[in-house]
Amino acid sequence: MSVETRAAARAEPPHVDPIARFRALLAEAKATDRARLPEPTAFALGTVSSDGWPAVRILLLKAVDDRGFVFYTNYESRKGEELLATGRAAMCFHWQPLEIQVRAEGTVAPVTDAEADAYFASRARGSQIGAWASLQSRVIDPPGTLEERVAEFERRFEGKPVPRPPHWSGFRLAPRAIEFWKNMPSRLHVRHRYTRVADAWKVETLYP
Repeated sequence: MSVETRAAARAEPPHVDPIARFRALLAEAKATDRARLPEPTAFALGTVSSDGWPAVRILLLKAVDDRGFVFYTNYESRKGEELLATGRAAMCFHWQPLEIQVRAEGTVAPVTDAEADAYFASRARGSQIGAWASLQSRVIDPPGTLEERVAEFERRFEGKPVPRPPHWSGFRLAPRAIEFWKNMPSRLHVRHRYTRVADAWKVETLYP
């Protein structure tokens, strides 16, 4: 790849709005052969405890709009408790076949009850029962307790819709910064960072 081609790749990003850019890339990822990219909505979510210990895990993105990125969880899980306590998080998407990575960091807040109810109603019934049965992140003791709880809630909701548990809902991450990374030869990767400034975005090109 020539110097001119590399320089062109680092030129002004194609989108002034990083959310629009992300959505275009997500659409491209979803159109990729599932054998090469099985779960395009997967991302790593980073949180931190009140005493400063970081944690990261893989979740699935359920919605994205101008307000931010939406995902769902048990509010009594470790990540749920840390998100509620700090109100901050970071996320990272890595689409290997596209050789693209997107990172975002910002504040998190619960979604509305209406949003959570609508999404929960769209889930498979087994997943709905599981949301009631799982004491997420806690020790299963004695063995077999989880299966007993699943059976209990299957009996409780037999023949009727499963309502959303009060401890289960979603978060929306409102980004204060989004970075797009593109793999390039010789590790001279292209990095565009968007930083929120009032109602606009400041765009910068970073060294790899």
